[in-house]
Amino acid sequence: MSGKFDDWNFDEIWVGRHVRVRYLSAGFGAAVFSLLLPVSAAFAEEPSIDRLLSKLPPPEKLIKQRVDRAVPPDDPAAKDPLVRRIEIALARGDFGPAMDSSRRLAEKYPRSAGAHVLRGVLARLLRRYAEATMAFRAAAAIEPKSVFVHYGLALIEAAQKHYAAAIPHLQRVVQLEPKSATAYYALSDCAMEIGHKQEALNYAKKATELAPSEAVVWLQLARVERAMGHTEATLSAIAKGAEVSPDSADMLAIVGFSYINLNRIPQAIAPLQRAARLAPNSYLIHAQLGYCLTTTGATNDGIGHLRKAAHLNGKYGPAFEHLGLAYQKQGRHKDAMSAFEKATRLMPQARLPWEHLATEYQAVGRVADAQRATARAQKLPPVKKS
Repeated sequence: MSGKFDDWNFDEIWVGRHVRVRYLSAGFGAAVFSLLLPVSAAFAEEPSIDRLLSKLPPPEKLIKQRVDRAVPPDDPAAKDPLVRRIEIALARGDFGPAMDSSRRLAEKYPRSAGAHVLRGVLARLLRRYAEATMAFRAAAAIEPKSVFVHYGLALIEAAQKHYAAAIPHLQRVVQLEPKSATAYYALSDCAMEIGHKQEALNYAKKATELAPSEAVVWLQLARVERAMGHTEATLSAIAKGAEVSPDSADMLAIVGFSYINLNRIPQAIAPLQRAARLAPNSYLIHAQLGYCLTTTGATNDGIGHLRKAAHLNGKYGPAFEHLGLAYQKQGRHKDAMSAFEKATRLMPQARLPWEHLATEYQAVGRVADAQRATARAQKLPPVKKS
């Protein structure tokens, strides 16, 4: 990736020479990491999958952009003592005083784009969006061709979920910097948010052309393809994201989970095995891998991973349910019964564990318990077919 815009990181802004302000950009990143296709069987509604994805870094970190200074050295306000005062306040975490100083700086230097930008950055950090917008617009009046300013205005709109309002600013960014993959990524996300799927797809494809080695743009493309019902294209984009980040357990897990969702269980095993090696303490990856192995007949190996998942997270009910099913396949009725009992305690409103438990009670001769488990299961809603 190249170009002036692609040298900027909106997560880490340098103020003066020494102090960094770190913050998360709202709006553009969140939706991409809700991409994961819902997984079949007992994992279908498991929120831990989304939590796994939420650990992925925001796109700005993956694209490795940076800003050297919010107030560049040649700016009229660069040498003012207020800049140093802002640095000190930020170093202490005193954002209120830093905000106050930035206002004074902007008032003192009304023709300083950098002073207005700094005020806008801090106001956005403090979620004072009206003030942030005013500050960035003041900067735009001074430097109308500043990519940074237009991107900042887009971020402010996106943070407020004003995605349609963010789009013109992002379009201005790509006019000024046609090779900005970040802007095309953001355009795709905003277009998706307002239901313009074909536009979102076009923008996402452009982002992958400009930054083919960045996993996040492939995930965005996958998200749009999925929304448009393009199953194979979705999987292809996800696989490409994993290909360009071969040491990412999270990316490999996404590939595996997607294969499960498509009921292509054998193909899920290889990426999940690699993910498990890279992230040996991920209970969710072990649970999914164990499910796949037992489903394809590798029951002993599957039990090993399911037991690992249960050990890592003793409150994760699906691991115990599938462990019970694996024991059931081997005719180990007491072990299966114990696993299903644990699953019903953890997931008392799930019908299938109660049905499985009733079967195992029946197998070991506990007829009354089997009847009670069956009665409990019948009171719960039937399992939806995926």
